[in-house]
Parts: sequence; C-alpha cells; structure tokens
Amino acid sequence: MAGRNGRTVRDLRRANRTAVLQRLYFDGPLSRFELGPATGLSSGSVSNVVADLVADGLVEEAGSVDSDGGRPRTLLRVAPASGHMIGVDVGETRVRVELFDLTLTELARAERPLAQQRYDVDVIVGHIRDGIAEVLAAAALPAERLLGAGIGVPGIVEHTAERGAVVHGQTIGWDAVPLEALLRAGSPLPDTVPYLIDNGAKTLGQAEMWFGAGRGARNAVVVLFGSGVGASLVTPDVEQGRAVEWGHLTVRVRGRRCRCGALGCLEAYAGAESLLARWREEGGRVPEGTDEETALTALLAAAHPSGEESADPVALAVLEETAEYLGAGLSDLINLFQPERILIGGWAGLQLGTRFLPAVRRHAVSYALRHPARKVTVDLGRLGPDAVTVGAAILPLADFFARGGRRPEPAPEYPVPAWRTALEERAPH
Repeated sequence: MAGRNGRTVRDLRRANRTAVLQRLYFDGPLSRFELGPATGLSSGSVSNVVADLVADGLVEEAGSVDSDGGRPRTLLRVAPASGHMIGVDVGETRVRVELFDLTLTELARAERPLAQQRYDVDVIVGHIRDGIAEVLAAAALPAERLLGAGIGVPGIVEHTAERGAVVHGQTIGWDAVPLEALLRAGSPLPDTVPYLIDNGAKTLGQAEMWFGAGRGARNAVVVLFGSGVGASLVTPDVEQGRAVEWGHLTVRVRGRRCRCGALGCLEAYAGAESLLARWREEGGRVPEGTDEETALTALLAAAHPSGEESADPVALAVLEETAEYLGAGLSDLINLFQPERILIGGWAGLQLGTRFLPAVRRHAVSYALRHPARKVTVDLGRLGPDAVTVGAAILPLADFFARGGRRPEPAPEYPVPAWRTALEERAPH
C-alpha cells in the first residue's frame, strides 16, 4: 500500500534500516538510545529496526556504556563479517583487485602488471576475472557471499539499459567498450552479484570524501594524478561526486599533442607520462625498459639527490614546469567551483608528495581569483595507493545501504544500479 507521497510500507522499512545501518557504520558503536536522535526515528522504530538487523546478522553487540543512573546501555556496531566487497583499480601500471569485509578491512589482494599490451580489452577483462577468482580463493570465500564487485576505470562510463556499463576511454583506445557485458560473460561471479563500474577519479574522490581527507567538506575536488590527470567534483548539487575530464582542458593553443589526440591539453603537460617525456627531450637520463613509476622515482632522485651529489637542473626545471601547469589547472577548478578543499591523489601525486606540493599550491593561488583562492586548501589525499580500490568497493557498499542491508535479488539484465541513488544521499561526514 502506498502513502500520499507514493512510498510503501516496504519503502519506509528499507529507509529506516538504511538510516540505522549508515549511522552505526560511520558513527558507531552507538546505543539504541543514541540512535533515536541520530536517525530521527522513534525509540519504537529503532528497537524494531535493530531487532531485524541483529536477526539478519548485520548488527552485533559491542560492549556497553554506563547511563545516567540506570542500567548500562548496550552498544551496537555493524558486524564486519556480515558482508564482503571487491574493489578493482584498472590503473596505468597494473590492475589491482582487493577483497574487503563490510568495514573495508582488506582480506586479500591480487595485482597484475600492465606492460606492452597496456589497455588491450581482452587482457584487462582477463586480469579482472583472474584477480577476483584469486582473492576469493585466498580468503576461502564463496562468490555468493559477495555484495558486489566495484571497478574504477579510466574514461567516461555510460550506464545503458542494453549493454550495462559502457566505457568511453579515448586516451586508452577504448571506444564504447561494453565492459560490464564482457565481464559477465564467463564471470567467476554468479548473476546475483553485480559488477558496478565507474570512473577511477570518481571512486578515488568517493573514498577520500567518505574515509579520507575530504571528510567534513561539502565542496571539494579530488585530483587523480597519474600518467594523466583527472578529477572528481563534489558539491551540494552533486554530492555523489562527478568525474570531470579536467585533464583535457586546453592550456596552450597548438601545444603538445595529448594522448587523446588533441593539442595543448593539461594532461599533455601535467601528467607523469608527459613529465617524463619532457625530461627525456631535455636530455634527462630516463632509465630504459622501466615502468613509469620507476622512471619517476629516478627523476625525483636526480632532482633531489641524497648525499653529496648536486641536483640535476634539467630534472628540477621539468618538475617546476609541471607544478606550474598543475597549479594553473587547479586555479581553473578554484575559479569555476570555489571548493573548500582540493586533494591530490594517484600514484604520481603521492610519489611526488610533499616536495612537489608547495610549488603546486603557490601556482594555484597565483593563477586563481583572490577571493576563492583564500578559502581553499590544497593537500594530499590520505588513503594512499589503494584509494581507488577502496572507492570502487564503496560502490557495492552503497548499493547495500540503498537496499536497507538486503542482498541484491535476481533482476533483469543490466538494471539501473541502486548505488547511484545511494551516493546521491551521501553518507554522513
């Protein structure tokens, strides 16, 4: 039976379960007494919901706390073993797969390096499938126990009714790749376990906003700085986060050619790939036959040597130029969106780290308008190299919350994922 607002009793129960689960997840352990004002539910509703969640094995007791003059109050928390998620990062140097329990504690991981074949679709699909099978076997976890597998990928992700998630990755040579359908064909997961796919910068941003340096901010931009650059924007209007193709803003007319084919993109000057290319062009000794992470380590060592060696002026100049381009790119984000915080993550951002950050801050402020520049902070993300996999695992976690803690039911092929709704009602900071 539906009420005046169209919501059924089932909808109300699901919403109440979601409210209690989320509050316990982010702020727990809490007592039943504390859950009332925290969720806005009556004490009777809290008792009923908690009883259901305990019966389902989702909530467990976590000790007690003294009350004012009465009996000690029992504390409740989300049971870590009551659900499991997989997070996948289709990165620039490797495919990383991690298995988490419900509290995002890592249980197992698998990594597959990407070499000459790079983003060959069949290779990537095979790495994801094999990695999922490997972590499930390592943890001795049946696939049926999973809430879902979240996957962060480069490019624009389009969710379609016909083919599921389709990836448009111009910089990696992916033209409308039906990744969800390819993964489902011959999948190690049963049909009831969903694949939830989104842009990697967005999953990074979601992780930092829920668990990292973005907590407490309403307006933030999270930057993924790797071979290229991307960003995720979080504002009151797009609280679930939105990936923006920031790396393909034009910063120099008729400039360097970008991986996307256009001229003068920010990514052609600020990404690690272009940074290393410019070092090589200026006579820098880039180690042959190494991956980008190793080569970037060599550049940093040349620019900031340990011991008595003198710094390589070419390496220093290339780093400074990259910092200026990155700072100028951040100034566009500051002027357009006026965020409270800008957070820099990604393997290259973390590797360049605190040595690089002061120059980036200086240039961002110098190119931006004074008023929004005074209000923004520019810092590194806190979640390290696993941030994209953590953010990818949030996708099935949010889907789980949206269902009120109930597992996905068999549904028509490629339904509109419930996690999109859940992320719009972003979890409390």
